[in-house]
Amino acid sequence: MTISSKHRCLSVGILFADVGCVPVSHFPSPGELVPTEGVDLLLGGCASNVALNLARLNVTTGLCGCVGQDAFGDFVTHALEHPLIDQNIRQVPGKSTGSTMVINVQGQDRRFISTTGANFDFGIKDIPQAWFDESEILYIGGFLMMPLLESDEMKDFLKAYQARGGKTILDVVLFGSRPYWDAVKPLLPYVNYFTPNNDEGKAISGQDDPLDQAKFFVDAGAEVSIITCGEKGVIYYSEKEKFRSDVFPVDFVGGTGSGDAFIGGFIAGLLDGELPEQVIQRASAQGMSCVRDTSATKSVFTRKESDEFLATHKLNITSLS
Repeated sequence: MTISSKHRCLSVGILFADVGCVPVSHFPSPGELVPTEGVDLLLGGCASNVALNLARLNVTTGLCGCVGQDAFGDFVTHALEHPLIDQNIRQVPGKSTGSTMVINVQGQDRRFISTTGANFDFGIKDIPQAWFDESEILYIGGFLMMPLLESDEMKDFLKAYQARGGKTILDVVLFGSRPYWDAVKPLLPYVNYFTPNNDEGKAISGQDDPLDQAKFFVDAGAEVSIITCGEKGVIYYSEKEKFRSDVFPVDFVGGTGSGDAFIGGFIAGLLDGELPEQVIQRASAQGMSCVRDTSATKSVFTRKESDEFLATHKLNITSLS
């Protein structure tokens, strides 16, 4: 396969170093030590995970973000060294690298303890104009953790990207407790794909049902809303097409990064010109492959593995029209 040197995707947003454990039997009580089979330092953060996952799918990517001048920052930049990833990562003096402790408990969703660190300083100025001009897809990962992006400048940036023919994807991470809708609403008319999970969708929209969430976001201006619902599948909702998909069965080990793997597959499908149902098949396969390991990226399918899997596995798709 011949791979273009142009950055087909521009992945911008949060970069993290994650400290995660192999799933433990139960969450420790105060003062209790619970044994685990391993604790690892792993790459995390939406923008970094998506960039690395896209590289596994042979997609050339420009990655923009901020780290601190510390060992975790060195780890992040080293972990992202790949021939298909160009880094524009700024070291912020006096700030630590964004990091998260990920506590995995058997049969339960993950627990997180996190600091934004240098991600707090990321802004539009960290995105090279040449990459803006050449890329086909702009992915913003970790919105709501980067206050400088909650601005009229960001709205104008998205509008200009669409005007030159690019597609925009907005992905969120809830941080703290505040009216998230106030930050999200102004951007949605300039977002082609809005991709929260159902818990994030509820916190932002106030709607309990994921289908109502999807409609709420499209009514507010997003071209397409994609609500991931864990083991209950995915809702794809636009004015033109509405459907729900199941999930691929898998022996679950850890959920960290599964949403980012889904997005990586989604972007690859869009760049291949696949139809919406095909794009969701690709995205779901990538998300499924991620949860076979506690890492956010280690077990994610390569392009060859993804193609081979999809040749013999298909999701059930139910129209919502």
